[in-house]
Amino acid sequence: MNPVYYSLRMRASRSGQHLCGAERIVPVHQLREVSAELLNRALAAQSLPDEIHATTEALKPEEIRRYALPPVRSWQVADWRAGRRLATERLVAAGVSPAAVATALSALAAGPGPDGTVMRGAMLVDAQSGERLEEDCARGVRVSRMDLDPACRDALLATLAAAGLTHHRVAEALVLAGKVLHAPGIVAELCWSDDPAYATGYVATPAAGYQRISPLKQVGDRRGGRTLFVDAGNGSLGDFVDYLERQPVLFTAVGTIHPPSLWSEPA
Repeated sequence: MNPVYYSLRMRASRSGQHLCGAERIVPVHQLREVSAELLNRALAAQSLPDEIHATTEALKPEEIRRYALPPVRSWQVADWRAGRRLATERLVAAGVSPAAVATALSALAAGPGPDGTVMRGAMLVDAQSGERLEEDCARGVRVSRMDLDPACRDALLATLAAAGLTHHRVAEALVLAGKVLHAPGIVAELCWSDDPAYATGYVATPAAGYQRISPLKQVGDRRGGRTLFVDAGNGSLGDFVDYLERQPVLFTAVGTIHPPSLWSEPA
């Protein structure tokens, strides 16, 4: 018999501003434990939330897609400016136009939401024109309903630790990027956190996988977010968004995790 799984989703905010969020898909016997973990995470946010939204949803086992995680590379760069030059190089190599990259970098640096706020979800950007495609520039598109299979979680955390990648954000971002890279029409993803203490970001592409870049912003900067570059002419944008927000995905195998490397800019 297939185990019963539940999707757990948490979002915390204060005065209408997003503070933190988290996603898990767990078997029924872990439901109480993981629900408490997500609540504790909300209470440990940068500010004490005045709203915590938590959703628990049973999933049909036959609806869950299972994939392997993408490979991981980590690049240390001289400073955040060099990090953004490396990100630009990787995005253009994946098929994103320089104009679209510039649009995304400028928006993330300024705060992609209204009046420079942090968005609750991701920007959607046409990979060629640079046009923003999300219907709501405050909400964006929320990548949801994804997690690691329990056996894969243990293997991934051990492999990441052996490579010196012990921050909890690494595994979480890898899972999210892994789901994004299976979306119909995806070209690439660019992300860095709005956490002022966390300056590492990443570029993810179907061909090269998940590429961490440290740093991609200055420590102390509270602006950040994610950009999903999409081939708007390849299928329905509605199908793309529906997959990201509603399709349950579990990762069952760990990809290759390469040791961190220094990046030297071309002369």
